[in-house]
Amino acid sequence: MSDHRQVAVKDRRAEPASPGRRASRRAGKDGAPPPVDPGEYGTPPREPRRKTGRLGVGGWISVALTGVLVAGTLGAYKVYYDLTGNIKREDVENQLGANRPPETGALNVLVVGSDSREGAANKKYGQHLQGTGERTDTIMLLHVSPNRDRATLLSFPRDSMIQAPTCRNPKTKAVVPSGPKMINATFNDGGIACTWATIESLTQIHINHFIKVDFAGFKGIIDALGGIEICLPKDVADKDAKLTLSKGKHLVKGETALAYVRARHSLGDGSDIDRIKRQQVFLQQVMKKATSSELLTDFGKLTAFLKAATSSMTMDSKLDTTRMLEIAKSAPSLTAKGLQAVTVPWMPDPADKNRVVWREPAAGELFESIRSDIEVTKSPAPNASAAPAIKHEQVQVQVFNGTGTPGRAKEVADKLVAQGFRVTQVGNAKPAIGDVPVTALRYGKKDAEGAAYADAVAARLSGDKLAPVAGKIRPASTENYASSIPVTPLPTGPVVQLVIGADWKGVRVPTKIPDALKDSIIDSKTNPCQ
Repeated sequence: MSDHRQVAVKDRRAEPASPGRRASRRAGKDGAPPPVDPGEYGTPPREPRRKTGRLGVGGWISVALTGVLVAGTLGAYKVYYDLTGNIKREDVENQLGANRPPETGALNVLVVGSDSREGAANKKYGQHLQGTGERTDTIMLLHVSPNRDRATLLSFPRDSMIQAPTCRNPKTKAVVPSGPKMINATFNDGGIACTWATIESLTQIHINHFIKVDFAGFKGIIDALGGIEICLPKDVADKDAKLTLSKGKHLVKGETALAYVRARHSLGDGSDIDRIKRQQVFLQQVMKKATSSELLTDFGKLTAFLKAATSSMTMDSKLDTTRMLEIAKSAPSLTAKGLQAVTVPWMPDPADKNRVVWREPAAGELFESIRSDIEVTKSPAPNASAAPAIKHEQVQVQVFNGTGTPGRAKEVADKLVAQGFRVTQVGNAKPAIGDVPVTALRYGKKDAEGAAYADAVAARLSGDKLAPVAGKIRPASTENYASSIPVTPLPTGPVVQLVIGADWKGVRVPTKIPDALKDSIIDSKTNPCQ
C-alpha cells in the first residue's frame, strides 16, 4: 500500500499546507468559520468571483466520447481510423514507476479538463493567460465494470487538500516534492503523470488510460449533438458567465452551452461542489445523445461528433485505435442508463474555509467499492445444463478463521451477509499455533447439492476460483453469528464451510456506491429541473 493518503484533518491542523499558487488570492477576508448547512456534508466552500472563470467541462465531454467509444460503435472503425490523427498522444506510464495498484479487469480512465488558452480557438477565453501553461478544474475517474455494462463517474472536488507524491515537472524536469496541496496543483506542477500517480496513491485504484480535453472544441461537440436540453430553476442573468436565460427548459448550443457549464455564482449556492452536481446532470444529457441510436446510426452525425471531440483531445499513447475498438467490442450493452455519477464525500477543511478534505470512512468505502469490482460474468457453455441458479439467500455458510489475524471470521462473514448469504456460525478452524495454509470451501459428503452451493460462495471470493471439497472439518471453536443485518437459518439445505487460510485474498464486492451516498448519485433518472 502506498504511504500517500488524503490529508487527515488532525494532520492539517498540526502542519498547515502551502496554499499553492492562487490560494492567497482566493482566501477569505476574515477567519470566521463558514455557516453550516444542516445537510450531510456541511456548507460548500465558496470563492470570490473571478473574471477569468474556468470552463471545467472538457473532461465531461471526454467522458461522453468515451461512452461512444465503448457503446458498440463498431461500424465506425473507418471514422476512428481517419480521425485518430487529430488526437494528441502523451507517453505517461513510463513515468509512474512500478509500485502501482493491481489490475482488476475493470477499465479506469482518468479524465481531466484543461483550461489552456493556447491556440487561436482558446485565446478568446483569456488571451492575457496565454503562455502561462495549463491548469485543471475538472478531475474525474471513469470506472467501467469488468463486464463493461456499468459505469461510475467519480468527481474529485478541485479544492480538495490531499497528500501528493513526489513528481517531476514535465517541462523543467525539476522535482516537485511530496506533501499536502490542492489536488489540482498536481496537474499544474507535475502534469498529467503527477495527477495520475496521485489518484492511484490516494484511492489504490489502478488507472488504465487518461483523456485530456481543452475547451476549444466544446461548442462544436454540442452543436454536433444538436444541442443539449437544460432546465433552469430560475431566471438567470450572469454577466460574468455571459448567460441570460429565463426559468424553465432550453435547448442550448455553442456559446450558450459554454456559458451554462461555466456559470457558478448565479446558480445554486455558488460553490464548486454545486457546479459539479450541475455538470453531472449536464453530462447525463450528453451521454444520452452520444449513445443514442439516432447518433450511432447516422454516419454523418457520428463523424461530426467524433471530429469535434478528437480535435481538442489528448490521450495516453496506449489508448490507440486498436485499443478503442477492443473496448468497444467488449461493451455492447453500455448506455447512459448504466452510468452513475458521484462526488467524493467531503467536508469543510478546518484549517481553511476555502478548501475541503475527504470525509472518512465514506470516501474510503467508495474507493473500496470501485477497486473491488473484479467480477466478470462468464457466458454459459453451449451445452451447459439448465439447472436453476442458486441464489445467495439460499446458501448457509459457516466461516472459520484459520489464520492468526483476530476477528477475520467475523469480518468475512459481514461481507458475505452484505451480499445476501446466510452466515450461521463463525469460529476458529484449529487451536494450534500457525495458519491453515490454504483457504478451502467444504460441504458435507452426503449433501448431493453441496458442491453447487459452495460454488455460489466461490464465485464471490477474490483470486483463483476455489474448487469445493467434500468433507467438513471439526472447528476448534464456534459461536452463533451476530450482525446488525438479521440472518435467519433455513430449516433445510446444505451448510457450506469457508475455512480462511494464509493465502486468503478477500471477498469480491460488486461496484455499488455506498448507501450513505445514495442521495448524492446523479444518474439517467435524475430530474434536470431540480
